[in-house]
Amino acid sequence: MTSDQTPVRTYGGWRRSRSIGLLGLGPAATFVLLGCFAALVLVAAFSIQLLLYVGPPAQLAGATGVIRVGGVPLAQLAVQRLRWWRGTRAGHTTYRAEVVLAHTGMLQLPGTLAATELLSAEDGSGGRYGLVRDRHTGYLTATIRVAPVSTWLADPADADQWVANWGAWLASLGYLPSLRWVTVTVDTAPDPGSTLTGQVAAAIDTAAPRPALEIMDQIVATAPSAAADVDTRVSITFDPAASPAQPRTLAEAVTETGQALLGLESALGSCGLSVLGRARAADIAGIVRTAFDPAVRGEINRLLATPLSPALENQLNWSSAGPAGAEERWDCYQHDSGTSVSYAWREPPRQTVTSDVLARLLAPGGYPKRVSLQYRPLPASAAARALDSEVRAAEFRSEYARRTRRDVTARDAHDHARARQAADEEARGAGVTLLGLYVTVTVTDPAQLPRATAGTEAAAEASKIRLQRLYRSQAAGFTATLPCGICLPDLARRLRH
Repeated sequence: MTSDQTPVRTYGGWRRSRSIGLLGLGPAATFVLLGCFAALVLVAAFSIQLLLYVGPPAQLAGATGVIRVGGVPLAQLAVQRLRWWRGTRAGHTTYRAEVVLAHTGMLQLPGTLAATELLSAEDGSGGRYGLVRDRHTGYLTATIRVAPVSTWLADPADADQWVANWGAWLASLGYLPSLRWVTVTVDTAPDPGSTLTGQVAAAIDTAAPRPALEIMDQIVATAPSAAADVDTRVSITFDPAASPAQPRTLAEAVTETGQALLGLESALGSCGLSVLGRARAADIAGIVRTAFDPAVRGEINRLLATPLSPALENQLNWSSAGPAGAEERWDCYQHDSGTSVSYAWREPPRQTVTSDVLARLLAPGGYPKRVSLQYRPLPASAAARALDSEVRAAEFRSEYARRTRRDVTARDAHDHARARQAADEEARGAGVTLLGLYVTVTVTDPAQLPRATAGTEAAAEASKIRLQRLYRSQAAGFTATLPCGICLPDLARRLRH
């Protein structure tokens, strides 16, 4: 018997990075644990009475490092709560723009965005585009506006080719020394109605029969309940200091960034995307302003629909993009007319998936939502070493289980196979990227927050993804889904140093 059904193409291969260590610890923590154990043995050999005093505190300290809650060690949770308590007592979780206005004469953005500034640069074709610059690191972030083609209406062979081209595009990022990360964001919200109203008002004929005008009014009044405002963008962050050209001034750095963008945005067209162009400075300011104050989405959309002019740049700039007030709570973030909850993924899909696995999570819902996938490519010269280290770590865990006469778990065996598969694919030309996913959902009425979060978590489960709410890090998670070049792992690394 033959079947006419086309086989469904599936994808996979991602895995959590795991270094050599025992009990889920890293190399440094493992050596510390073994050193403490050896110290306890020496203390026991020297004095049993001394061991009775030293042993219990040492066991308690070891337990806080080994026992995990939600995948996070107890010691790390304790440090996080201590920092949150100190920040709350010092007032670092509350922002009021009026205080800043009285001293500086201009509004500044809160939290991780305080060190950013918005630049406007020429694109070489007579137009201009926006760049967000981090004054601490010198990183420059440009945003490309795109319109993806739906895979539901495309031939499966075309969808497979788009995915393959996207993989090749990601692999090419490892050969750009100045590129730090790429963030793909899908921003959805119920249409405020102003866009449709403006388009119909401009096209309608006032001399039309009265019944026809009434029908159009009814359509305009009811359509927003079924329509959605969808914006897809690709934000690319560069480090000019790592460029082989070594630009010495900001103007040279911007020029170098613009040249790198030319090849990247042209290659995106083969990945199932229509490239709409680079986002203007006013576009980026409008996106940030809408995120902080969702009630003005309709007004911002009307302003951005007009041609670029000095008046538009004066209305939508970096000093007006921030909120008038914001307060970070341990489980949510309150800002102007909105209250937001941010998530990071705790675990990707364990099984192979189809190309539309994220459809439910990315689909528009009843509340504004931003979903960001952040890719941090490893340099091509370091990818092989990193994967070889992952394979050795997996083999070490397998050998440790064998020598201690413990059964290898199915998850460890699967992880070992995934590590070997990744090394094999890299040897055949694939790229290696560190991948993160962040989700922010916003409501204008705090009473609707439980329903919005429940719907978001259910959509993630349908996409085979486990989300984890960013408790006590809501403000940082909120900015990770904005086109401002915020990378939470890089930010945490800089704070530790």
